[in-house]
Amino acid sequence: MGWSSYALINLFFVSLDRGISLVQVGAFSSLAAFYLLSTQGLRKVVKKYGWFNLNFNRLLVNTMIALGILSLLNMIAQIIINLIFGTLDPEVDFRPLVISVNIFVSFLFYALWAMLYFLFHFLDNYNQSLKYQAKINEIQLNHLKSQLNPHFIFNALNSVRALVDEDPKKAKQAITQLSNILRFSLMMDKKRTIDFENEINTVKDYLNLESIRFEERLTVKYDIEPTAYDYKIPPMMLQTIVENAIKHGISNRVKGGVIEIKCHEGITDDLIIQVKNSGQLKPYALNKKKEGEGHGISNTIQRLKLIYGNRSSFKIFNFGNDFVITEIKIPKQTLTLV
Repeated sequence: MGWSSYALINLFFVSLDRGISLVQVGAFSSLAAFYLLSTQGLRKVVKKYGWFNLNFNRLLVNTMIALGILSLLNMIAQIIINLIFGTLDPEVDFRPLVISVNIFVSFLFYALWAMLYFLFHFLDNYNQSLKYQAKINEIQLNHLKSQLNPHFIFNALNSVRALVDEDPKKAKQAITQLSNILRFSLMMDKKRTIDFENEINTVKDYLNLESIRFEERLTVKYDIEPTAYDYKIPPMMLQTIVENAIKHGISNRVKGGVIEIKCHEGITDDLIIQVKNSGQLKPYALNKKKEGEGHGISNTIQRLKLIYGNRSSFKIFNFGNDFVITEIKIPKQTLTLV
């Protein structure tokens, strides 16, 4: 279409001067056909010899040399075409200035084609890379979810098991709460983000379940601003942080401890989630991985990165001598994956 347009535009300007003849139609159509064949030939050379894998400087040199050769061949083709159609004027067409101008114009046309071709290729490759990366991200995210859910179920069932012999009535109540949590987990498994309200309700169910097991050893406090309910967060993320606080903080203390959940909107329209629990974070805790442990924090960090990129943050640190704070910052909008 591009080279046909080239022929039509030339015929249009010629018609303004002296009309159109079949000879002129044939000559310009033949020249456009040569442009088409020569550029397709260059395209095959580029693909065959892997020019796209070259560094920029080498690609530029190769392209300039190829365009120079094509321009010379185009000049020869113009002479042959004019000779065939009887429009060749040796006294004019063979002048050095005329030949130089024709070669220069041909070079410009080829350069324009090359620019469009390479630009299209790189943009297409970039778009394919985005789609590929988005697919990889989704696969990784689903894999992380598949790790989180069995981890949660294992700990929750242990809580129920501890109640069966001690208090069957409370065990029945615990099973009901666990059923609600698992139902929510299954419903939310395929979603990248959910309403904050749904997540916090699940956390409350989970902590109610754990309160039955720990009794007076566990104290729970909530400080949640109304603006927090305008946000969406990854499913089971806050629950995983709370579970981690129970497992590595409260359960390791004879007197138990406190879990305090604070959620508020930051000054940059981010949701700040803080989980403060009794205990102390050991220096090697984040790096040491025992069999069956260590998935909660690392998975949360990976999920945040996959969904929000660099716009989210995760911190866990000791607060004084008796508490650990886990802080998560979540933006209001998720990344748009191609």
